[in-house]
Amino acid sequence: MFASKLGSSSALAPLILKEPFYKEVLRVVVVLLVALSLPLVLDASTIGTFSFYLLWTFCGIGLAAMWGHGGILSFGQSAFVGLAGYAYGVLTINFGDSVLATWTGLFGSLVVAGLFAALLGYMIFYGRVTGTFIGIITLAVTLVFETFMAQTAGPQWAIGEARLNGYNGMSGMPPLSMPWFGGTVVLEGTAFYYLLAVLLALVFIATQYLLKSPFGLTLASIRENPRRAEMLGIDIRKYQLLIFVFGGVLAGLSGSLYTVWGSYITPSSMGLTAAAMPVIWVATAGRKSIGGVVVATIGFVWLSEWLAVYGSEYALIIMGGVLLFVVLAAPQGLFPWVTSLLSRRLGAKYRRAAGAVK
Repeated sequence: MFASKLGSSSALAPLILKEPFYKEVLRVVVVLLVALSLPLVLDASTIGTFSFYLLWTFCGIGLAAMWGHGGILSFGQSAFVGLAGYAYGVLTINFGDSVLATWTGLFGSLVVAGLFAALLGYMIFYGRVTGTFIGIITLAVTLVFETFMAQTAGPQWAIGEARLNGYNGMSGMPPLSMPWFGGTVVLEGTAFYYLLAVLLALVFIATQYLLKSPFGLTLASIRENPRRAEMLGIDIRKYQLLIFVFGGVLAGLSGSLYTVWGSYITPSSMGLTAAAMPVIWVATAGRKSIGGVVVATIGFVWLSEWLAVYGSEYALIIMGGVLLFVVLAAPQGLFPWVTSLLSRRLGAKYRRAAGAVK
């Protein structure tokens, strides 16, 4: 009875969203203020590179919500990344670089990603697909997208003025812009970094609110025991579909922002390596830790870029080794495993010290 009321009533919201949540919001605001002050001490090149790290965190947060809190392991995040990136390119190349056109392109790309996630999720969850088969289907869809986009090289593969260009990808997409004191400011460099920092703070708070709400508790009950949740009257397919769409839209946001940042998008953004990377980020951070996923995503994207320059031949080996270690030795996540190990070591040291004093 309790579980059945969980998803249909907001009566528990005041109990869930009390002081601890507002303390978390305060911590996010403090971190945001620190992030907004970084351009004062770092050069423009470093800020541009850090923007590249930040824009992938939305994809990681979306998978953490799906996998850690919904129990849905998906390899389809990169499909939503690529789909939204191409959608932004098609819309903005055809409609121009005005303030209205660029923001319409951004929101339109998220709608495209959300609609495709809804269609794919409907076929998966209402088709009673469960467990590892979800991962297999989403990975297959991702690779089909990459293969299809890679062969769109001819002049016939165009949507209006936008040429898809096959494996070379699309380029020349305009950046976002916004009105500012009677004029227009282009959101590039530091301005784009500020946009990313504010967006990340808002998405982080909204995701935590969602996962600590009755919706999140219902989702957790489905993750722990879907059969029991269904017997209690919960429409588990509806909740799974909603969190799948939520994760897909966030992945699409990363894809659109990536296209804005680099002014290009290629089929490789939907390749096998791209599909595996969000899984590595989330598995390392601990599937239920949204904050840990943000840190892990930034760290692993930095590591990938560093290895691409200084040790490209070892990049996939190292990433695969990290994932293998997490799966075998730290299934709850590398960060929680290290924290637990340090806690046990420090606890043992404290007990020995206390025994020596006695």
